[in-house]
Amino acid sequence: MPAKTAKIILLLGGARSGKSTRAQQMASSLGRRVLFCATAEALDADMKKRIKQHRRTRPQSWQTLEAPYCLSTALAPVVNDYDTVIIDCITLLVSNLMGKSRVSSKRVQRADKEINDLIDLMQGRKATYILVSNEVGMGIVPHFRMGRDYRDMLGKANQRLAAAADEVYLMVAGISTRIK
Repeated sequence: MPAKTAKIILLLGGARSGKSTRAQQMASSLGRRVLFCATAEALDADMKKRIKQHRRTRPQSWQTLEAPYCLSTALAPVVNDYDTVIIDCITLLVSNLMGKSRVSSKRVQRADKEINDLIDLMQGRKATYILVSNEVGMGIVPHFRMGRDYRDMLGKANQRLAAAADEVYLMVAGISTRIK
């Protein structure tokens, strides 16, 4: 019998559309052993406050792994200990990677590698993965080059993750619509 392939669920939507709340609801119903993988970095007072609020919404029995970079490397040694892994969020992961290089081509290479490594990890494990990411392709074209690069990198990452996912949902105003 072949090894079980990981189930991958991608939740896409705008800011404050209910993605994180929905991810937590799904995880609560899927398994006892949940790992919450946070990609945010507390770089200012507002982000520190948001992280603190996010922590309060999670059950205390869940474990947290903070991995703003090298996500698959951080997950690999522990992922088999969990039934469900939430990755919140791809949006910040790509943003973090952008900040590591001033050269556009290096940013793209770094993001591509990170997403490829994550897909490889998820496809080789038994846990259910719930990924949260912002849909940034429905807005205006950013005025500055870095904004356009970011939108393009995240859009491509979302496309690749959606292609690898078993289920994809679009979140709007707290309502999820299955699109795959």
